[in-house]
Amino acid sequence: MVLKFYSGPYAAGGAGLVAMVLAELHIPFELMLLDMPNKAHKTPEYLAMNPFGLVPVIDDDGLILYESRAICRYLAEKYADQGPPLIPTDPKAKALFEQAASVEFANFFPPVVVMCTQTVFNPNLNRPVNEVALAQAKLDFAAKLDVYEAILSKQKYVAGNELTLADLFHLIFTPMLIGWGKLDVMADRGPNVTRWWKDITSRPTWVKLQEEGITKSVAA
Repeated sequence: MVLKFYSGPYAAGGAGLVAMVLAELHIPFELMLLDMPNKAHKTPEYLAMNPFGLVPVIDDDGLILYESRAICRYLAEKYADQGPPLIPTDPKAKALFEQAASVEFANFFPPVVVMCTQTVFNPNLNRPVNEVALAQAKLDFAAKLDVYEAILSKQKYVAGNELTLADLFHLIFTPMLIGWGKLDVMADRGPNVTRWWKDITSRPTWVKLQEEGITKSVAA
């Protein structure tokens, strides 16, 4: 049974991340394209799969799974032999991966969410922009990237010298913030952060998704 991937057409947010992992691991899938402007993700049928009414969702032979990071972890473990090892198996390497993944979620992601809310979501919903919250998030984010610069001065990626999901998790909202929010928070950073960001955003799978959106052919 071919995996079903419920998403909008844009390679952004968590859906974009999952689409990238599907492509990296060469996993065939059927795109279940949702008419999100007409609230297809808020129907009773969809809410039965994801009670929060968000994308993405996958159906892998009857396993219904939501939350992009959880989906990516599942795919990386089940289909580990089909692409790059996105989750290490060595205990020490896996511990460093888990550490880096926690850092992304606890340190990098929170200010990105605030900035994305103020520059993308609020304007699209005709809500006022909280300039104070936005300014503080920019300061918080800059401080976090100073720490990233120090970490990445000693290794190629956030969990060591091999690419992992911990690196790709940083693509959930940041490109949306840069592209749709017109706030390039990754510009004019330290040389190691700049190198790392260019590395993960120039992967062929990500470039193709940005050019074509999410299609049935992405994983071909």
